[in-house]
Amino acid sequence: MKISRIISFALLSGLILISCYDQPTDSPVGNKPPNTGVFLYPDSSISPQPSRLRVHWWGDDPDGIIVGFYFSWDNINWSFTSANDSLFALQIGAVDTTYVFYVSAVDDGGNGVYDSEIIQNGINYGPEPFIDKNNNQRFDESIEDFFDIGLIDPTPASNIFPLKNTAPQIQWSESSFLPDTSYPVMSFGWEASDLDGDQTIQKIKISLNDTSSSNIIELDGSVRRITLRTKDYNLTNPLTEILIEGSETNINPEKLSGIRLNDNNRIYVEAVDISGATSGYITLPDSGKSWYVKKPKGKLLIVDDYRSNDDAQSFYAAMMDSLGVNQLFDVWDIRNQAPPYIGITFLQTIKLFSHLLWYSDNSPSLDLAVSSVQKYLDSGGKIAFSMQFPQSIDLNNLGSFLPISQDSLDQKTSILPGISVRADSTDPSYPPLVTIQSLFRVKSFYVNELAGIPIYYFPNKELKGFIGFFNSTKTLFFFGLPLNKCNGGEANVKDLLTKVLLDDFGLTP
Repeated sequence: MKISRIISFALLSGLILISCYDQPTDSPVGNKPPNTGVFLYPDSSISPQPSRLRVHWWGDDPDGIIVGFYFSWDNINWSFTSANDSLFALQIGAVDTTYVFYVSAVDDGGNGVYDSEIIQNGINYGPEPFIDKNNNQRFDESIEDFFDIGLIDPTPASNIFPLKNTAPQIQWSESSFLPDTSYPVMSFGWEASDLDGDQTIQKIKISLNDTSSSNIIELDGSVRRITLRTKDYNLTNPLTEILIEGSETNINPEKLSGIRLNDNNRIYVEAVDISGATSGYITLPDSGKSWYVKKPKGKLLIVDDYRSNDDAQSFYAAMMDSLGVNQLFDVWDIRNQAPPYIGITFLQTIKLFSHLLWYSDNSPSLDLAVSSVQKYLDSGGKIAFSMQFPQSIDLNNLGSFLPISQDSLDQKTSILPGISVRADSTDPSYPPLVTIQSLFRVKSFYVNELAGIPIYYFPNKELKGFIGFFNSTKTLFFFGLPLNKCNGGEANVKDLLTKVLLDDFGLTP
C-alpha cells in the first residue's frame, strides 16, 4: 500500500513537471490582417497620367482568403469592391492635379452575422456591403447575401497619380460647309472633345473676321451648333444674333460684331477648358475659298427652286422689272447655293424678307416647304407659289402648308398648249391665263372651304378642282403650273403678279 502511494506520487509529480516545462510547438495565434498592393499598368506612376486611368490592385492573406477591397481617393471616404481593378475618371482642376489612391484588402475572418457598421483602423467603413436584390437600399437577411468583413489591411497600399491637363480638340462637323454666297444668315456646327472629359470644356469662343478680344463672344462649353442671323442689316455696323442650336427660343444675350455685308467674311471657333488650355481656332471658309455675305436689296425674295434648263430665270427677272420693283428684290438659287443645316438656315433666311415668290418645276423642295412655310406665315410673311409636284405625292404633306382637302385631287399626264385657266366666278378679277406649251404631270386640288379661297380652274374641264387658290387670310397664294409657261394669249402673268404681290400682299416697290 505504501509502495503504491509512492509510485502514484512519483507519477503525479512527473506530470506536473512536464506541464510546467514542456513548451508546445504549435501555439494558436489570432487572425492576421492581409497585405495589399497597387499598380498601374503599364507602370508610369512617375509621369503625368490622362484623367481616365485603370488602376489594378491585389491582396494577400497569410491565414485566409481575400473577399474584397476598400478603396479611397481621400483616405476618408471608402468604397468596397470585390474586383481587382477599375477605370476611374478623375476631374482635372484649373491646373495640373495630383491624386493619391488608397486601397486595403479585406480577409474572410468575419463574425458570421451582418454588421451595420464596420470600424477598424480608426476608420468607419459603414455597413457591410451586400447584394441589394430588391433595390430597396437596405439589407434583407432572408433574401440577400452580404460580404462578411474580416480584418482590413491597416496599412493601405497607395499610389500617387499626377494628372496633367490636356488641351481640348475641335473640328468642324461633316455638315458644316459654306456656299460661296449667302445672306446674313448661316449655321455652323463643330465637334469638340477633351481627354480629361468633355465636361471640362468650359467655353466656346467665336468671332467674325478677326480674333481680337473685343470681337469675341464666349458661349457655354456644351454648345455644338449655332445659327448666325443679322436682321438689322441696314445699320452701319450691324450686330449678329447667335441662335443656340438654331433655336429662336435660345438666343445668346450678347450679339456678335464684325460682320461685313456685301463683302467676304470668315468665322473663327475655339474651345477652352477649365484650365484655360485652348484648342486653337478652326476657321471657315477653307483656304482658297470665300464666303460672300450679301445684304438683302428689299422686301421681296424670289426662291429659285427650278431644275429645268429653260427661260424661267430670265422670265421672272423680266416680270419683276415690269412691276417696277427696280432691282429691289433678291433671287436665291437654293439648288446651287444650298446652305448647311438647310432646314434651319433656310427658314431664318426667308424671314429676312416680308414677301416670297417661290417657283419650281415638278421637282420642288417639298421638305423645305413642309418644314418652313407655316412658320414663315406665322412670323408675318406672305408667299406666292408657282409650283408643280412629282408623280407621287403625299397629300398630308401638302396639306401641312396648302389649304387643300387631303383626301382628293385630280391629275393628268399632260395638257396641251393653248389650255385656258380662268378665275372662278366668286372673284373674276384675276386675269385669265393660257398655256404656251405642253405641261406634264399636272395636278389640281379641292380647296378646303374653311381654310382656302378658290381662284383658278380649268373652264374646259381638263382637270377638276382648282389649280390656283389663296389661304383664308390671303397671305399665301398657290398656282399649280409654271407661270413662265402660262403667259400665252394676252400675256397676263404680269397682271396676275401685280394683283397678288402688290394689291393682295401689299408689297411696295
